[in-house]
Amino acid sequence: MPSPFDEIIDRRGSNSLKYDFAVERGRPADALPLWVADMDFRAPQAVLDTLRRCAAHGIFGYSEGKEDYFRALEQWFGSRYGYHPEPEWLVKTPGVVVALALAVRALSREGDAVLIQSPVYYPYFDVIRDNGRRVVCNSLVLQNGRYEIDFADFEAKLRRENVKLFLLCSPHNPVGRVWKPEELTRMGKLCLQHGVPVVSDEIHCDIVFPGHRHTVFSTLSQELAQNTVLCTAPSKTFNIAGLQVANNFIPNPALRRRFQAELNKIGYSQLNTMGLAACQAAYAHGGAWLEALLVYLGENLAFVRQYLQTQLPWLRLIEPEGTYLLWLDCSALGLTDHALNRLILEKAKLWLDRGSMFGEEGAGFQRMNAACPRALLARALEQLQRLRSNARKD
Repeated sequence: MPSPFDEIIDRRGSNSLKYDFAVERGRPADALPLWVADMDFRAPQAVLDTLRRCAAHGIFGYSEGKEDYFRALEQWFGSRYGYHPEPEWLVKTPGVVVALALAVRALSREGDAVLIQSPVYYPYFDVIRDNGRRVVCNSLVLQNGRYEIDFADFEAKLRRENVKLFLLCSPHNPVGRVWKPEELTRMGKLCLQHGVPVVSDEIHCDIVFPGHRHTVFSTLSQELAQNTVLCTAPSKTFNIAGLQVANNFIPNPALRRRFQAELNKIGYSQLNTMGLAACQAAYAHGGAWLEALLVYLGENLAFVRQYLQTQLPWLRLIEPEGTYLLWLDCSALGLTDHALNRLILEKAKLWLDRGSMFGEEGAGFQRMNAACPRALLARALEQLQRLRSNARKD
């Protein structure tokens, strides 16, 4: 039976960053875009119905979430992850990247070192450097097709670089790791020993494949929870990134005051009216939709895996444990990062994210968004078949 996720929805002409800004961003107008991390699926019906009711009301004044907003959050995270936040811990921001920037400003000073684990989501570099801090990388190590943490380097960097803050990506974008509790605990304890707060970006927490389970960092221990700014959002899970809602939980009053002070400095208070309504509806009524989505994404992943094995054996998939973002090792083509990116854009007519955007460790890789109808995914893979012959010519 066809899945509702098989429907190809024309997003062109909707001011979509993904589909409508290729030329403005220096890409071919006819490139198939599988880069930015939003999905080509409609949001859950409960979200659509809620937004229609809001629109029909016709007044879009200042709004705020009441008790039922928080209850939807608490029930979602409690039932799925055993995480039970208190209402006073919640600080809302228009996105997780905004929260990362606020945390950098609140919990470090200009010139301080901030630790990240590269290759990693590229705005991590931006929020550190743009705020006058110094990037320190604990590079992840690719071993037997799977990325691991170099704990010796992690501890050495904390100590030697006098790190003041650690930005954790969990699940990890782009390498797809869903960190195990023992890995998270070990990193958390090292941060405690060195007096380093943790900002845990868990925006992809709900997109996890069978055999793996996401652990909310703040559930590991009370001590670690008190040292953590936990960043969550419904945007990736329910495809509502454009509605700009993030829910950040900070149980430590001192950390929360510092974070809130930075938010106050930029003059931001209430979130987008439609975003608040959509977030509450998604967490309250979107569970069944998410389960169906995870099945479809799992089938997409199996389709890509099989296609690469049989048709594109020179492309290696780094097997994702979570997220709908695929990390593709293209090093067998023997191209420089610039040449690889040019070939994919001009010959394969695909707009992907070049690996070097995620740090120097990403050179030779490409990130591809697999959250799309399977027909589009098949088209993208067929276009990738052009690369091997063109690489030889170039």
